[in-house]
Amino acid sequence: MPYVEVNTTIKGDIKRIWAIVADMASYPQFMPNLKSVTIEERAGNTTVSKWVSNVDGRIISWRERDVFFPDDYRIEYTQVSGDLKKFEGKWQLSPDGETVNVLLTVDFEFGVPMLAALLNPLLKKKVRENSEGMLAAIKKICEETHA
Repeated sequence: MPYVEVNTTIKGDIKRIWAIVADMASYPQFMPNLKSVTIEERAGNTTVSKWVSNVDGRIISWRERDVFFPDDYRIEYTQVSGDLKKFEGKWQLSPDGETVNVLLTVDFEFGVPMLAALLNPLLKKKVRENSEGMLAAIKKICEETHA
C-alpha cells in the first residue's frame, strides 16, 4: 500500500495557520486543481466532505470523513466513498519557534491487485505532487496574509 508523507514550514501563528488548514471548503479558492470541497454533514468535531479534483484533465471525486482535533492541531481523514479502495491520512501542525511545521500524510490503495504493481508507482508520484501542491498553496496563502 503506497504511503506519502510531505511537510513544509510556515512562518506565523499556529492558530491562524490552523484556521486556514481546517477550512477545507475554502481550498478551491487557492488550490487550482481542486474544483470544489463541499461540507455535506457536520456533527461536533467531525465533517463529511465531498471533494472534486482535476488531475491531469481527469475529474476525480470522493467523499471523506474528517475528524478535527483542534487542541492537538490535527485532522484525520478517511475516504467514505470514491475511486480508491483505501484513502486516509492526517494533517498535523506542530509549532517550532516562529514557524509551524505542517505535515500531510496519505495512505492509499488502488484496490485492483493485478494493476497495483503497475499503477501504484504512478499514483504515488501523483499523490506526492498533489500533496506538495496543497502544502505550497497553504504556505503561500498563510504567508501572504501574515505579511
